Amino acid sequence: MKILGIAGLIVGLIPIQSVLLPHVAVGGVMPDLGLIVVCVAGFWGGELEGLLVGLAVGWIMGLFSAIDLIVGISTKGLVGYLAGVVGRHVVYMTPVMLVLGLFAASCVSSLLTALMLALNEQQNVWWVLKTIVLPQAVFDGVVGGVFYWLAWNRLDIEWLVSKYRT
Repeated sequence: MKILGIAGLIVGLIPIQSVLLPHVAVGGVMPDLGLIVVCVAGFWGGELEGLLVGLAVGWIMGLFSAIDLIVGISTKGLVGYLAGVVGRHVVYMTPVMLVLGLFAASCVSSLLTALMLALNEQQNVWWVLKTIVLPQAVFDGVVGGVFYWLAWNRLDIEWLVSKYRT
């Protein structure tokens, strides 16, 4: 049942990301729901689940978006694995910690994607950092933090996490 829920979530990400999120974009930047889902799956499910969900989300989103397939798979897989490691070793995960983790993961993922593109003389690395990477990372962190805060207040997160990490 858990596998069907994760598969449905991954398949449902594509229409939400491509149809609904352009309407909530702030300054042309919209949150990367795939990265947020991968981080939360890693925090709640551990290293293996974070890695597998990250690889699947990276593959699916790479097929339907403009990012490079290998970069999408590797960055989301690595983010999921690292989120699982952090989630397993941090005793008390708060929404603030998730925001900081999502901020760092989004910075790395967006910067790798931007560096894979052929930038011209006007679009150097500093321009990409200022206009794309940092706003994207802030937006991802805020959306992921709000989601985790809502889940933390409504669900018994400690029980849910301990149930799947034994």
